[in-house]
Amino acid sequence: MMHPEMPLCNTCGEQVGFVSNGTGVFVGCHECNFPICKACLDYEIKEGHNACIQCGTPYDVSLTNVAEKEPVTHTTMAGHLNHSQDAGLHARNISTVSTVDSEMIDEDGNPIWKNRVESWKDKKNKKKKGAGKVAKEVQIPVEQQMGETQGSTEANTMQPLSQIIPIPKSQITPYRVVIIVRLIILGLFFHYRITNPVESSYGLWLTSVICEIWFAISWVLDQFPKWYPINRVTFTDELSARYEREGEPSELAAVDFFVSTVDPLKEPPLITANTVLSILAVDYPVDKVSCYVSDDGAAMLSFESLVETAEFARKWVPFCKRFSIEPRAPEFYFSQKIDYLKDKVQPSFVKERRAMKRDYEEYKVRVNALVAKAQKTPEEGWTMQDGTPWPGNNTRDHPGMIQVFLGHSGARDIEGNELPRLVYVSREKRPGYQHHKKAGAENALVRVSAVLTNAPYILNLDCDHYVNNSKAVREAMCFLMDPQVGRDVCYIQFPQRFDGIDRSDRYANRNTVFFDVNMKGLDGIQGPVYVGTGCVFYRQALYGYGPQSLPTLPKPSSSSSCCCCGPKKPKKNLEEFQRDSRRDDLNAAIFNLKEIESYDEYERSLLISQMSFEKTFGMSSVFIESTLMENGGLAESANPATMINEAIHVISCGYEEKTAWGKEIGWIYGSVTEDILTGFKMHCRGWRSIYCMPVRPAFKGSAPINLSDRLHQVLRWALGSVEIFLSRHCPLWYGWGGGRLKLLQRLAYINTIVYPFTSLPLVAYCTLPAICLLTGKFIIPTLSNLAAVWFLGLFLSIITTSVLEIRWSGVSIEELWRNEQFWVIGGVSAHLFAVFQGFLKMLAGVDTNFTVTAKAADDLEFGELYMIKWTTVLIPPTTLLVLNLVGVVAGFSDALNKGYEAWGPLFGKVFFAFWVILHLYPFLKGLMGRQNRTPTIVILWSVLLASVFSLVWVKIDPFVSKGDSSLTQGCIAIDC
Repeated sequence: MMHPEMPLCNTCGEQVGFVSNGTGVFVGCHECNFPICKACLDYEIKEGHNACIQCGTPYDVSLTNVAEKEPVTHTTMAGHLNHSQDAGLHARNISTVSTVDSEMIDEDGNPIWKNRVESWKDKKNKKKKGAGKVAKEVQIPVEQQMGETQGSTEANTMQPLSQIIPIPKSQITPYRVVIIVRLIILGLFFHYRITNPVESSYGLWLTSVICEIWFAISWVLDQFPKWYPINRVTFTDELSARYEREGEPSELAAVDFFVSTVDPLKEPPLITANTVLSILAVDYPVDKVSCYVSDDGAAMLSFESLVETAEFARKWVPFCKRFSIEPRAPEFYFSQKIDYLKDKVQPSFVKERRAMKRDYEEYKVRVNALVAKAQKTPEEGWTMQDGTPWPGNNTRDHPGMIQVFLGHSGARDIEGNELPRLVYVSREKRPGYQHHKKAGAENALVRVSAVLTNAPYILNLDCDHYVNNSKAVREAMCFLMDPQVGRDVCYIQFPQRFDGIDRSDRYANRNTVFFDVNMKGLDGIQGPVYVGTGCVFYRQALYGYGPQSLPTLPKPSSSSSCCCCGPKKPKKNLEEFQRDSRRDDLNAAIFNLKEIESYDEYERSLLISQMSFEKTFGMSSVFIESTLMENGGLAESANPATMINEAIHVISCGYEEKTAWGKEIGWIYGSVTEDILTGFKMHCRGWRSIYCMPVRPAFKGSAPINLSDRLHQVLRWALGSVEIFLSRHCPLWYGWGGGRLKLLQRLAYINTIVYPFTSLPLVAYCTLPAICLLTGKFIIPTLSNLAAVWFLGLFLSIITTSVLEIRWSGVSIEELWRNEQFWVIGGVSAHLFAVFQGFLKMLAGVDTNFTVTAKAADDLEFGELYMIKWTTVLIPPTTLLVLNLVGVVAGFSDALNKGYEAWGPLFGKVFFAFWVILHLYPFLKGLMGRQNRTPTIVILWSVLLASVFSLVWVKIDPFVSKGDSSLTQGCIAIDC
């Protein structure tokens, strides 16, 4: 029972309780009547603090055994968040709920860090066993701090939540043997190629050898990180048995979902809404789920569509959970071409499904009406329903906006049940500030969520990636909440799967080889790379803290150390301590969470002050305190009445100035592919990641399926890799000091940033067949028997490696071939442009954009596949196709003129040319479109370049020997 007039304890925030005989309120200090409960007084005396922290008068020790606390109900901060349903937008309406003082303050009104850290430790060590029971202090072992729930039985603790399934030796051993054999054959092949130059065409031979050496290096970088592929299985039933006992509150960890969008006219609000609805309906405790939607374009259309989505969620969420439907994105559920009655036994299902489909169609009409209305912006700007101007009318100059739609005390579903929290966020933007696009928006969500909910885990999704498996979060928790597995895990990466791709997957949009082969290989080393979406992060890893397995730095003493530099005379493991102290390249954290255990409360307060958290995390005491809470949750000393104000503050455009945001903590800036950079920094600090591939894909998204958009997407990825290569975070030289990044993992990261440069030798190599056919020269001399063995062995080893890779990975031959084709297509087009654009941007400061302009497309299934869009990226591969086709025709014409003796040498040249043409065939097919339509400008430029190049080559012919004057005269005599 709560007594409204009873004072609250200034340490834990609970009522101080009565003395044992019930005659009066418990008083810890009779000198100043400082409010403190009996449990906190016991803790203070036990820790050696025998005097009142306010007046200094010694405590009466006899009080610790005579007081009995009145049973109370502890109210969490998350429960207060939505007491005011209109709390939020532009901080105009703030929640007015009352609570305990937000923090202890000194005479000047400044927060006392010592009390903040003590409150943090109290929260971690106290177990609350329900109303009516006094909190009991428990010291959790370090081995069990990640995901170990209080009260778990020993039997449950011993049961694993996941298991590694190694690749059978019958599959992996031959695969490794063939890789080694191929490496040996490759060495013998290069020995032959280098020691047997072609004197008659030395330039062609030298070019080909340089290209082949680069291809071999690229193969090594790609192949050896796949040396230890593994599979994993999860046991979600065991997770529920351990953390969701019947009759008890769920002990599963909370998760904050991030969904980011920018322009609702390019990213349809209906797609974003389906992603949000699938999140709100996940199979997870509703009080553990919060969804934050970042609108980086500050569009009123996004806000209004989210209002409609929140209303429709009141019907959709209970329908999904009542009938256990999959997927829980309505657009994709209702469009499934399957028997939706399968496994459904409830008689009311058909009727309710029909009614829900009608409700969804009505919801779509409302959203589409909003989209139609937004096509033309009024001259005076948009106006909200209350008549006030929309704050985001100027997308480059607007205040921060936050609106809480659903939650603990907000609107409930139609059955009266609580819904997950839904929060709209649009960070402040002002002219003159660098906002860092998606990475900056994600970092703003990290801070907002830390202030409002502070879940220990974060799951980020692109706006077009919906939750396809409602148990996806549970799959991730099988790793993160397993004390034997999750201690050093920074994130769980799920594979990307896509809808709406043609059956043949002409342009390798599914990227199956990367997600089903490369990522499995990395999972056996230090973990998969972060790919930008479908990833569950451990929040502390985003703050730059190192994993718990790192060696503990020695405890400083007042006489021989300082807080910044550590001990002057470490007693043991000197080299290890010195290596860990190199924070510049390896650890952005001021100190690891594990290191703080070696300090007492007073030393912690000094450490926090002297190390200046504000310089790292920014000027927000509420946010800084949240970073100390290893297992998440809101601080008991926080004030919910000021939470929206604080949330608005941490998304202000100047908050990150002179801090470590984007440099060492959060999503890392400096590249358009911030995902690779962010994951790389975590792995350099010693974290590892895990690849989770549930049977039912966890998330599904959309991918561009027409040629121009696909190349433009690949261009962006390749440009990001070039930016990382030219930055200080390049894996070639970054992070060697601590030795925390494994060698094969480093090779994988090196491969991710050097692959665009393969475009240079690839373009040259694809040009060689046409040159050989036009000139009659070749890059290989007449083969001896031994040389033929090396060539045959190399081809057989390449084929065998692919076959064995298919065997253990499960990918199909068609997927492997499509991946090989697009490696060539992307290499001679998008990657080539990315290299030049990257150097122009990073070295000369010139930001060149290769934009695309859409033409009309057929309104049929996969009609977008045949859409033709003009882009300069199409010119190089088209030119290569024309050159090689012209070369084949010229080669056959020459062989017909010279007789039978010319057909033998022609075979190798034509085979070489057809290798290029076959790899570029999907490009040619996409270029011609459904009805063989091609932009005139593409044909003109390609034919012009190919013709000019061929004629100039015939005129000059630099590979003809100077001594062969008759042949030279013959070439010159040709009338061009």
